[in-house]
Amino acid sequence: MLSGLCLVSEAAELAARRHAGQQRKGRDEEPYVNHLAEVANILAAACAGEDAELVAAGWLHDVIEDTDTAADELTQRFGQRVAGLVEEVTDDMTLPKSERRQVQVIAAPGKSAGAKQIKIADKISNIRVRIVFEPDLEQQLELMEYVGWAEQVVAGCRGVNARLDALFDETVANARGSL
Repeated sequence: MLSGLCLVSEAAELAARRHAGQQRKGRDEEPYVNHLAEVANILAAACAGEDAELVAAGWLHDVIEDTDTAADELTQRFGQRVAGLVEEVTDDMTLPKSERRQVQVIAAPGKSAGAKQIKIADKISNIRVRIVFEPDLEQQLELMEYVGWAEQVVAGCRGVNARLDALFDETVANARGSL
């Protein structure tokens, strides 16, 4: 098994390669890898650098969903826990967006502690990217709709990591204050 630092570094490299060329919505369509780096960084801070597998899973959290990467490959390269966390937070992309969102709300309370932390970090990152200077009406409505849904998902994830809970609340307050 890889050491903590090597595990995180290898996960970052795989995530960057597999998501190469993908763009993120908002923030001038920045490279998607920026989202993955932000989620991993949020998790690293929340666990005070003590859980390399969680941080590695943060880097990889969208790799099954958004690329042709299989869970078996993640298990072989990163171990069962990392692969299991990534699988646990992977949406069923065959479902329409509204159904995927509803499934996240319903399934959140039953997730493992690690998956709940990844979900919260992901929502923090996704809210932050939607906060823009002087938003137009469409941006305001999209931000408030996303925040409302994210709060429902996170309600089922709270209580695992006080730092993440507080950072999520701060992020929501910043989003509302930006309107």
